[in-house]
Amino acid sequence: MLLKKTVVMVGMMGAGKTAVGTALARLVGVPFLDSDEEIVKAADRSIAEIFERDGEAFFRARETEVLARLLRGAPCILSTGGGAFLAEGNRRLIAGQGVSVWLRADLDVLWNRVRHKATRPLLRTANPRETLRALYEARLPFYQMAEITVDSTADCSVEDMARRVVAALAARPDVLEGN
Repeated sequence: MLLKKTVVMVGMMGAGKTAVGTALARLVGVPFLDSDEEIVKAADRSIAEIFERDGEAFFRARETEVLARLLRGAPCILSTGGGAFLAEGNRRLIAGQGVSVWLRADLDVLWNRVRHKATRPLLRTANPRETLRALYEARLPFYQMAEITVDSTADCSVEDMARRVVAALAARPDVLEGN
């Protein structure tokens, strides 16, 4: 298989962007990168520390810089943070140099995947499920702008999801050649 553009995984926390992206990269034979990890490396601080010390606006500016740099590189599978696709500038960058793939999962599936994880700072609230619902509803209109949508269900393994994404990409000869 020949990947012609970077595939940018977008969606809510718990949708499987990192897990599916990693499996997808193996299937296609290209590197997997995570924009949040790249930001942490560049800043030499955790995302929580960046938010606390410099604020969300600073983090979002670094996120856009990192996305632009990674999109200029060789085609790869790129996982983004859940909020990255909300910014119009990021969506333009992705559409101009890559292809966006929304891993769509319903709220119950997302909740079951994230409810026991302490690594989700946005869910450190009095009612984390309600917080997740509010985020989900606010972000849906943005995720719906993705070029490709692949549905994630509770009974679908990471490997099966990666194969679903490959099938969706294979329908786009401008993105993936040979299967």
